[in-house]
Amino acid sequence: MLPRDLPEVLAIEQATFPIPWTHESFLHEIERNPFACNRVVRSSQGAVAGYTSAWMVDAEVRINNIAVGEEYRGLGYGEALLRSLLDLGKTLGCTAATLEVRPSNSAAISLYTKLGFRESGRRKGYYTDTREDALVMKAFL
Repeated sequence: MLPRDLPEVLAIEQATFPIPWTHESFLHEIERNPFACNRVVRSSQGAVAGYTSAWMVDAEVRINNIAVGEEYRGLGYGEALLRSLLDLGKTLGCTAATLEVRPSNSAAISLYTKLGFRESGRRKGYYTDTREDALVMKAFL
């Protein structure tokens, strides 16, 4: 992910999440966070189809965001992004990956489970917009 990708990333972010990250948040992750790993996946036409933002810290891939544009969902872009991120983590010596997901997000949970994530905890009232819990999911690499 480069700063020039941010208009497309932000469009996906705003369409996907009730409380989207800002341009400044993404720019900080790209330019100033030494632990950050930010990636995009492009469609065959070159458009940003999806993105992920994660931290590689303490031998863990900490996945903060992963999203695919609505028109690209169900085509394998999310799985490709996640597999790429987990492979990079392994290469860098990470031994686990973690993330939070809404229990109501069955499509995401299905993908995470397919790639080896298992529920490892729950954060009560984690999402401030709805007070929905977050499932904490973990995969060993």
